[in-house]
Amino acid sequence: MNADQREQVRNNAQYLQSVRPVDPEEIQEYVEGRPHPAAITQVLREDAFDLGLLENDDGTFEPVEDGPLTVSFHDVERFPPAYSMALEELFVEAYGAGWPDGESGDAIRERIRDLKTDYLWGNDVDYDAETALAYALYHLPGYYAAVQYVLSDLVADGLFPRKLRVLDVGAGVGGPALGLADLVPDDALVDYHAVEPSAATEVLSAVLDETGRNFLTRTHETTAEAFEPDGEYDLILFANVLSELDDPVGVVDRYRDALAADGSLVALAPADRETAIGLRAVERAVEDELTVYAPTVRLWPSATPADEGWSFDVQPALETPAFQRRLDEAASDPAHESGEFVNVDVQYAYTVLRPDGRCRVEFTPSVSEFARMADMDTHVSNRIDVAAIKLSHDLAGGDANPLFKIGDGSEQVAHYAVLTKASPLNSDLRTAEYGDLLVCENVLALWNDDENAYNLVVDGESVVDCVPADA
Repeated sequence: MNADQREQVRNNAQYLQSVRPVDPEEIQEYVEGRPHPAAITQVLREDAFDLGLLENDDGTFEPVEDGPLTVSFHDVERFPPAYSMALEELFVEAYGAGWPDGESGDAIRERIRDLKTDYLWGNDVDYDAETALAYALYHLPGYYAAVQYVLSDLVADGLFPRKLRVLDVGAGVGGPALGLADLVPDDALVDYHAVEPSAATEVLSAVLDETGRNFLTRTHETTAEAFEPDGEYDLILFANVLSELDDPVGVVDRYRDALAADGSLVALAPADRETAIGLRAVERAVEDELTVYAPTVRLWPSATPADEGWSFDVQPALETPAFQRRLDEAASDPAHESGEFVNVDVQYAYTVLRPDGRCRVEFTPSVSEFARMADMDTHVSNRIDVAAIKLSHDLAGGDANPLFKIGDGSEQVAHYAVLTKASPLNSDLRTAEYGDLLVCENVLALWNDDENAYNLVVDGESVVDCVPADA
């Protein structure tokens, strides 16, 4: 179809969409040369985002509604079968139907072990085709789940439009893309751009083929440093990639110019100490230009934390995908431990940054009512009131007193809330979600020499209330 015909298709679609669903067969009557309806459908698909058109099951198109995207989100229980099948087909193509067994299975397991070792020691990884497949087998399910938990909060807060433009920098094998595709409802139109320079694009392309017709995808096979963003994006994702960049702060700072004025820059990292702390370092380096929306909200004006910042969220584990179970059960070498190649934990560090100054918790404490964590040395051995964000699940375990990391954005060293005596008046400390605002009254401030941290003791005399984010 030539340029004139394409323009005629666009013009007719723009006119008809305000009257009735756009039907390619109807448009055919008004286009010079009467191109086949299939050719018209292809043009409408290619230009769907610019035209703001959703494709229906019957082949017609209709305008996407204005307003914020809405979705009813619940826990992610498993990695979807359609994506599992697409991944397994890649293994069959590369290794044959018996890929978990024999020499091929041994090679895949060895590649996963190498990835774990390289990650532990911070070694660079060359993502050839075999390494990308091994990486996908081990990490794809967890990354698929993690991004949904983070983005669902932004959806719940009304921060994503139904017509959503997304840039996924360092898209890898597609975990974040698939999670986003399954999170958004059928009435959303997504223009998804992936930036990925490695052989991971082979896996990425295969799994993206399984996403819906209104999840429009394009892959840019280049580095984060070399890619030139085209226009503005409502969401810019850096999922599990910042730790692999030579200059993560410089890259994030560069991409903030491509962020819409009301957009969100979301970065995720594995929950381990080094990468989670590295994420917080990037967050703190760019907060002069971008506001920390969540989870480590700065409650006190002009305050910036200086503790090490190790903080991460934990969600329910996934069902074990069949491809992980098969690879694990086929292992026969003496060094193998059951479950070595199963990875279903959903634990991650994240930050959400915005250019518009908004925070998920809009609450400013008063110095006449609350103690600042930056001044905690003046409150040791006293009972005080503190406003804080809950920044961990129970870190104690076993029979020890429950222990939770907390912060108010001013802390210079780590602060923990220690529950020594539970009561109905302090139960919110246990039940509040990661990132929630807690108002803690009559807690005892102590210094912990062993941990070089402050402990705020919550006992029978203390009251802890979880305050809604919009309070």
